[in-house]
Amino acid sequence: MSTFLIEPGAKLANRYRLDHVVSETGGATRWKATDETLARPVAVWTFADGFPRTSEVVRAARATSRVPDARVTQVFDADDTAPVPYVVEEWVIGSSLAELLQQGPMEPERAAGLVAEAAEAIAAAHSNGLYHLCLSPGKLMWSSGGAVKVTGIGVDAALLGSNVPQPGAVDAQGLGNLLYAALTGYWPGGPQSGLPGAPQGPMGPYPPGQLRQGVSEQLATITTRAALPQLVGQLVPGPPITSPAEFCAALAEVPRLIPLPVAPAEAVPPPEPGTSRRTGEFDTATGPRRSARNSSAAARSGGARPQANSRMEQRTARGQGTSTKRLLIGAVAVLLFAGVVAGAWTLGTSLRSGTEEEAAPSGGETEEAPESVDLEVLAISGADGFDPLGDGSEHGANAGLAYDGDVSTQWNTEGYKDPMGTEKTGVGLLLDLGSAKEVHELDLVTPEQNYGMQIRVGDDISATDPSSLDSALPVAWEGSVSGSQAVEFDESVTGQYVLLWFTELPADDGRYRGSVNEVEVRGL
Repeated sequence: MSTFLIEPGAKLANRYRLDHVVSETGGATRWKATDETLARPVAVWTFADGFPRTSEVVRAARATSRVPDARVTQVFDADDTAPVPYVVEEWVIGSSLAELLQQGPMEPERAAGLVAEAAEAIAAAHSNGLYHLCLSPGKLMWSSGGAVKVTGIGVDAALLGSNVPQPGAVDAQGLGNLLYAALTGYWPGGPQSGLPGAPQGPMGPYPPGQLRQGVSEQLATITTRAALPQLVGQLVPGPPITSPAEFCAALAEVPRLIPLPVAPAEAVPPPEPGTSRRTGEFDTATGPRRSARNSSAAARSGGARPQANSRMEQRTARGQGTSTKRLLIGAVAVLLFAGVVAGAWTLGTSLRSGTEEEAAPSGGETEEAPESVDLEVLAISGADGFDPLGDGSEHGANAGLAYDGDVSTQWNTEGYKDPMGTEKTGVGLLLDLGSAKEVHELDLVTPEQNYGMQIRVGDDISATDPSSLDSALPVAWEGSVSGSQAVEFDESVTGQYVLLWFTELPADDGRYRGSVNEVEVRGL
């Protein structure tokens, strides 16, 4: 039995430093870690003594490393003979499908492009004898480098010991579920990864064409054949899709774009059971009637999330002529707009040049602009986890990681079954400025997940209930934080302590956690 203590700060193979726990799966623990040799973040799986599938996971990881597809998460190292067996994988920085859909459904062509990339990666894995079997919105990533990544191929199936008779059909349905979610913002199997469950009709989840305008009949049919095989032959034609290769072949006939996240498209409320969306009349069929094909797509926008501003080229299977026409029309419009702006600027300049002398004051004093205040970075003399409404302990030993100048390290809360609001109202990180300071703003870096947060500032940290917390450390700012963010107060506040108080934590594989990579406090 190993006597190695697995906790934050431990090092494997004299190289991989375990930073914090990301998730736990029945004796297997996934860590965010640092490869100190190459100075990069990595994901590390460790296994408790007696975990029955360690060798299977390591073999699956090694096999995954040989899949020749860049969209498959890389495996860097795996060893089941070390004192603590481990698997080291690529740490994908970016946004999951679940995070992308927080703004609403994707444009149909981009949804098809995103899931088609994932399908090709899964098909490549199947050709090498590897399966996923656990596809969810958190497993499909759009990386900050502008690439699609599928996490968990091979490893997830081995971790769960999944042994299904038709793995191809399971992964094909998983891909259909991803496409259903990208098109509608719902997950057909019930709530998943922060997405709501799909509205249900007499025959189960409604097909995507009845929940979203602008989805072509062809794309809606492919999605239904994969995600909702029970509706095939009754509401949609063709056989069910039973393998990732079939799914790829079907999507090859659909116009697709490089998966650039866009502004939310207009969603349609689900139809009332037993009525036709088109006429409102009672429908005597056993399932919901498919809506008539819409002649126009949902409103589209080019506004992309910051993580997806690279690799902007389009990839279309069809419709090249239409795209060219749109580009030409757009170019002409830009030229006309530029001409109008130039003319207006010239006219305005000529008018101003003749009147500037008349408009200038003749000896009167001009009003001076208020002086700007130069803020300085306030030194943090200490920090601690803050849990006055619970057991008082909150990973305080790691609190210094939140202001060590290294965004690759982080302090995180304990894992909770409650996202906050049920068992307790919040939990947080307490920063000590050494003495009372005038605080104006913070720079905050967290993982790219939505956290509900209050910034509280005060001088009393003896609070033991919500009412005394409000009086001891009043709220200076409240809102949602995600990624790198500047938080500016409407008015400066004074106090020795700055509390980052999480009021809502995101889900993390069945647990809820808050994290802070780096914080900087500025004021006077």
